[in-house]
Amino acid sequence: MSTTRKIAVTAVAAALGATALAGCGSSDDSAADTGSGGTKGSGSKTVTLVSHDSFNASKGVLKEFTRETGYTVKVLKSGDAGAALNQEILTKGSPRGDVFFGVDNTLLSRALDNGLFTPYAAKGIGQVAADVQLDAEKHRVTPVDTGDICVNYDKKYFADKKLAPPKTFDDLAKPAYKNLLVTENAATSSPGLGFLLGTVATYGEDGYQDYWKKLKDNGVKVVDGWEQAYNEEFSGSAGGKKTKADRPLVVSYASSPPVEVLYADPQPKTAPTGVATGTCFRQIEFAGLLDGAKNEAGGKALLDFLIGKKFQEDMPLNMFVSPVTKGAKVPDLFTEFGATVDRPTTVAPDTIAKNREQWVQSWSSLVVK
Repeated sequence: MSTTRKIAVTAVAAALGATALAGCGSSDDSAADTGSGGTKGSGSKTVTLVSHDSFNASKGVLKEFTRETGYTVKVLKSGDAGAALNQEILTKGSPRGDVFFGVDNTLLSRALDNGLFTPYAAKGIGQVAADVQLDAEKHRVTPVDTGDICVNYDKKYFADKKLAPPKTFDDLAKPAYKNLLVTENAATSSPGLGFLLGTVATYGEDGYQDYWKKLKDNGVKVVDGWEQAYNEEFSGSAGGKKTKADRPLVVSYASSPPVEVLYADPQPKTAPTGVATGTCFRQIEFAGLLDGAKNEAGGKALLDFLIGKKFQEDMPLNMFVSPVTKGAKVPDLFTEFGATVDRPTTVAPDTIAKNREQWVQSWSSLVVK
């Protein structure tokens, strides 16, 4: 799911006329190459990280890992999170790498049910927030970051209309916000699915359909993906201003406002967009030691590093996600312009696994068809 977030970041940068983020290249990019690598096998000094396309880290940070451990990180990018996970399931027991990064709480049960990971309690796991340790008893996966899917709003629109922006899911269904919201298709888009799950968490399995009927009656617009929703339909984005978009509410991320600031030239003193923090669904991303990893020692060292402060403090302005390790500092730009979500919605991974297809089908029949 975070692949869409990274695409979102890159698209915002492009819309602002800035250079796109590094790390969005081919699927076999190496994140660090200090010349110490070799073929995989016993005693290999290369550790391979299999991930979705949105993995990104500063070269200096990964070189620090090499200095500390002697291992060079090779990153094997494999499409979006779902596609990357599917490939690992197909090669179960004979994995393409040593560590998998990027399975989130919407896909976690599938990964665990397929037995993809070897249990390992990473060093420093005691400093990771307890509420993100969804496999705390077995340590098959290690939480690495969190991010929130939330409704963003165009500050100028609401100021000009002298209308308070919405704060909650309930607000979005009120007449004052009729024909203002654009969201992504839950069947084809990661943020669209996250937003749907947020409504299930809020209204329950018996109430989310009635809520979506209200949203439909209130003029919600559904498009295929984030790119169209944010950069073409949302009036608050740099892209939306160019297209003269007329929807001041969009499903995006709590970290979208800092991107609008970071890649603007000149940078504004305040973000042009805000976040309705009562509409957020929490994503948690995990990494795990792949069962059958050829470089198990290197994989364990990498998991230790991923929750260490150096990597955790590098993530916010590279992947626009929040650290999970206590005491990890977040850049001022990220905290000043991003939103703090104190009570995000969430759904247990096993519940998602059992019901996701049914929920999406029901949503599609209500809203799209």
